[in-house]
Amino acid sequence: MTEAAFPGVRGHAKIGAMEPLGPDEIARYHRHILLPEIGGAGQQKLKAARVLVIGAGGLGAPILQYLAAAGVGTLGIVDDDRVSLANLQRQVIHDSGTIGELKTESAALAIARLNPHVRLIRFEERFCGDTARRQLSGFDLLIDGSDNFDTRYAAADAAEEARIPLVTGAVGRFDGSLTVLKPYESAEGGTPNPGYRDLFPEAPPAGVIPSCAEAGIIGALTGVIGTMMAMEAIKLVTGAGEPLVGRLLLYDALSARFDTVRYRRRRPRQRQAG
Repeated sequence: MTEAAFPGVRGHAKIGAMEPLGPDEIARYHRHILLPEIGGAGQQKLKAARVLVIGAGGLGAPILQYLAAAGVGTLGIVDDDRVSLANLQRQVIHDSGTIGELKTESAALAIARLNPHVRLIRFEERFCGDTARRQLSGFDLLIDGSDNFDTRYAAADAAEEARIPLVTGAVGRFDGSLTVLKPYESAEGGTPNPGYRDLFPEAPPAGVIPSCAEAGIIGALTGVIGTMMAMEAIKLVTGAGEPLVGRLLLYDALSARFDTVRYRRRRPRQRQAG
């Protein structure tokens, strides 16, 4: 199938300049365009945006759905897993009819039904240091919805090397967190922005933090954190508001409480090439 017929292209498709908004798109995004912080110019930026999402699971599901609904022109998905029955309690982009399918394929079908204007590029493999540069080529924003520290560190390193923003989040049981990383830039006053290792210098020893399969997770929590990650991505693309750079947002679902922790650069870094 061609890209025009089905936006689930494997590998890198031809990502060209996006065309102006058509009449049906103006109607579709009318509530965005009414917002002074977004407007027509912001919606054009969303259409031109190229966003790579790691994972089509609990966090990736709402991220992909809301970015597709918002009109992000090109979405990439990195995931090598297949849909299982145990996923459906939280991974709402999939359904009972897609059990056994590749998550990238299931997500592509759902996105095509939601918004036919979105181009989707599928990577049916894991995101790691060996594949990151190839997968990131052509994208200008990375969102990490993975569930392990190896991938989180690989995503942080790859985004910093590519000099693109990273939105990263995590969930467990009834708690979640998210932040935005732009360590290749400086804050007002010239202070360098922090990176992922300034927040988490080292990964915890294996087995210290149980997986969702071991400890459980409330499904709606992934919707809360994933939706907020999509919101941060929209802010980064359009320039609206203040992204969570240097701030870690924490959410406790049981007490319905949000807290924000500020963090800063802890250690010197070698200057990134380019």
